[in-house]
Amino acid sequence: MTEKILYLGAEAEIRLSEYMGKKVVQKQRVHKAYRIKEIDHQLISYRTKEEAKLISAARSHGVSVPLLYDVDLTKGCITMEYLKGNRVKDMLNGLKESERRRICLKIGESIARLHDHDLIHGDLTTSNMIYWNDRIYFIDFGLGSQNIEVEAKGVDLHVLMEAFESTHSKYPRCFEVVLEGYTKHLQGDASGVVEKIKEIVQRGRYR
Repeated sequence: MTEKILYLGAEAEIRLSEYMGKKVVQKQRVHKAYRIKEIDHQLISYRTKEEAKLISAARSHGVSVPLLYDVDLTKGCITMEYLKGNRVKDMLNGLKESERRRICLKIGESIARLHDHDLIHGDLTTSNMIYWNDRIYFIDFGLGSQNIEVEAKGVDLHVLMEAFESTHSKYPRCFEVVLEGYTKHLQGDASGVVEKIKEIVQRGRYR
């Protein structure tokens, strides 16, 4: 099949391709001409490895993510499963209230599983969630990290809160329902994370 560019960003090119007879998505990190060549290669290799590790760790803890087929550290390319579902961003507004609530609870549960194992997604938006086979798949861990701090978990969720406010503003309770699912399933201290989100909101107001 002919390769097709799905997304071209500042840090990576996302393309639809084929690997061992399967339709796949490849994330190819972009080289930066302004960086010293050796440092550029090291950074791309390191970031590719770290993202692949986060995806694997998320899967091992029961979070739905694409299967990894190949990780090429030299080229800075991750080859992964193509998910046939829809972006949550594109479908959430069109759902019935009960179904929207169910999806938001699922999102909260998945984030709780990540945070219980100190996995930070780094770019939690409904653009980076795919709904397929009644599961919420998380994609693009390029800004992710492993971090035990409550601050990092609060920031992770605050990013999602802002995404809901901008993309799904007609349904202001969506984020509350996500937090409901998160609080219900988090084995750690959910109240500390919720308080941290409020603190981050206050910081933004007083800038």
